[in-house]
Formats: sequence, C-alpha cells, structure tokens
Amino acid sequence: MIRIFSILVICGFSVLSAGAKPASVASIDPEDIAEYETANPAVRALIENALKLTDKKLTYQFGSNSPSNKGMDCSGTVQHTLQTMGLESVPRSSYAMYHWAEEQSELTHTPGVTSTDDDVFEGLKPGDLLFWEGTYETGDRNPPISHVMIFLGTLKKDGEGVVFGASDGRRYRGKKICGVSVFDWKVPSKGSSSKFVAYGPIPGFPDQTEEEEVEKESANVAGELKTVLELLFKKRQPSTR
Repeated sequence: MIRIFSILVICGFSVLSAGAKPASVASIDPEDIAEYETANPAVRALIENALKLTDKKLTYQFGSNSPSNKGMDCSGTVQHTLQTMGLESVPRSSYAMYHWAEEQSELTHTPGVTSTDDDVFEGLKPGDLLFWEGTYETGDRNPPISHVMIFLGTLKKDGEGVVFGASDGRRYRGKKICGVSVFDWKVPSKGSSSKFVAYGPIPGFPDQTEEEEVEKESANVAGELKTVLELLFKKRQPSTR
C-alpha cells in the first residue's frame, strides 16, 4: 500500500511538472547591485547564492522547494536559498515564515503602504525578507500571508530596487517572469486585492547594522587616536622663536 501511494505521489508530481509553464526568468551579476561591495560577507554570500539560482532557468512550480524538480514556488525558493546558507530551521510556507520572523526577529509592518518610496522603507536592507498578503486565497490564515521574497538592494545603473524569489506573472524591467528570478521591487497600488504587509531581517542571520556599528566605533577610535598623536607631535616640535 505504501509503495502504491509513493508511486501515485511521484506520478502526480510528474504530471504537475509536465504541465508547468516554461521558465522565463531574468538574472543579474552581484556586482550590478550598489550595496553588494559594502555589505557584510553573509549578505554578499546570500546575494551570490540567490543569483546562481536565477541562472538555472527554473520555472514556477507550486509545491516544490528543490531545483531538482526544475522549478520552485515562492516560499520553496526562499527556504532552499536560506538552507544553503546553513539556516536549517527555515519554515516551508510564506505564512509560517512570517510568524517565524515575527517571533524571532523584528518585523517592520507597513499598513496601507502603496509605494516603495514611502518613509516606512528607510530601514530596508539587502537580505531582508518581504511579505505580501492577498496574492491568492489563503483560507483561515491570520494574517493571510501568501507571498515572500528577499530584498537584494538597488541596481547601480538605475537606482531602482530589485528582489529575488519565484513568481508566475511579476515583472523585471518590463519583462513578464515565470520562475525563480530577479524582479522589480514593487508593492501593490491602492485598490489592489493584494497588500504588502511587512519586511525584516532573517532570523539567525548576521545583522548588517551590528557590523556597521562596529565599523563606526572603530572609525571613532581611529579618529581620536589620530588627534592624540597630532597633539603629541605638535608638542615635540621645536619652537621657532
């Protein structure tokens, strides 16, 4: 009985895979991202791993979290990418990821936001998780989280934001995408059935702000030391009178 069930599951998934749309994706190089060179090593590695997946030409495949299936869905793509970074406890669904991030880190909620230029996004950093609701019917989920992606940063060539994940229908610079890809950083407009609801750091991932604080403190110490040395040197200079 177990063997028959396994065969049905495998065959059923094969049918789903065969019926998936052909991949139509876009990719960029890590160096195309303005923040890449100054990001901490963990964030740089995340960007690199994400963009390697976009080169595999994977389609959008609902229910999949493995590139071996020739496609993945949004949460499967995020889960797989983070697991390759050593984060084994990443939940499978966008809804579970939202609560995971809410409980273990600090999410910034964005009620009513309709533009990425909104001041609420001042704290958005490369590597942050992005959450939407209402992109499809979610039943009794509370909140009705239905989509997740990762913010990569802004492109050097146009200053516009870019995100990573999987979708069937979102766009990248005018191109309609189906698959694991980079996408334009957009949020739903007013009146849309979907909403952007929150963003925040990946739980257990190195916090770039902590590294920035260390760098600032080091710079302050170096500046103070320079001032002290300059004063000592000045005192040792012979008088010209």
